[in-house]
Amino acid sequence: MSLPEILAAATFDGATMRAEIAEGWLQGRTAYGGLSAAIALAAAKAGLPDLPPLRSAQIAFVGPLAGVVTATPTLLRRGKNSAFVGVDVVGESGVGLRALFLFMAPRESAIAHDDLPAPAIPLPDAPMDSERLPQGFLRNFDVMPWDRGKGTIRAWRRLRERAGLDPEIELMAIADALPPAAMSLIDGWGPISTTTWQFNVIEAAAGDGWFLLEAVANHAAHGASVQAMNLWNHEGRAVATATQSVALFI
Repeated sequence: MSLPEILAAATFDGATMRAEIAEGWLQGRTAYGGLSAAIALAAAKAGLPDLPPLRSAQIAFVGPLAGVVTATPTLLRRGKNSAFVGVDVVGESGVGLRALFLFMAPRESAIAHDDLPAPAIPLPDAPMDSERLPQGFLRNFDVMPWDRGKGTIRAWRRLRERAGLDPEIELMAIADALPPAAMSLIDGWGPISTTTWQFNVIEAAAGDGWFLLEAVANHAAHGASVQAMNLWNHEGRAVATATQSVALFI
């Protein structure tokens, strides 16, 4: 079940959205974090349809989410130019995700600065065969082999089914689609879990749907890592930055 299909099948009880996370979106025993955050954002935009553009999100991955979930938005404050909206996504085990979204309209400013050039990593000719990908959420993406260095992972990603998606929801859904950069510091693999995610939107410009994702481990020790993340679209325009805290069970 694709993300557009999940959102199209969602039902509402007042402002509360009820959606079902299909098994193909799981990452271990919980939903892929980008999907859970996208559901929270979709609930906020549906429940408060006159919001300005998304500017920032603070996401806490509190517990596992799978199957039927509900997402309830709460307008915390509305000003002339901005709005803060909180959303809890709840599953059968209780709150699984808590989000704080900042929506803010653009305004005139004397400051204009852009210093986030895209790495010179061209988009390969064809994505990987889906049969080579592990079972789970990654099969919902067109995947290019990643460029991996010590403490850094970069790769191109695109949602396979994206027709009709709100560009902000699409960006949120794809922005977490890399493994943590700390995984490039070891041989092999092991269990991991993102705990918090600070996400900042520069421009929700999806274009043809391809995004170059970058994750850089700033520090990793004692079972936790902190990483910086950047996203560019296919035209090389910076669309988002982020930081994450990740629990490492290896």
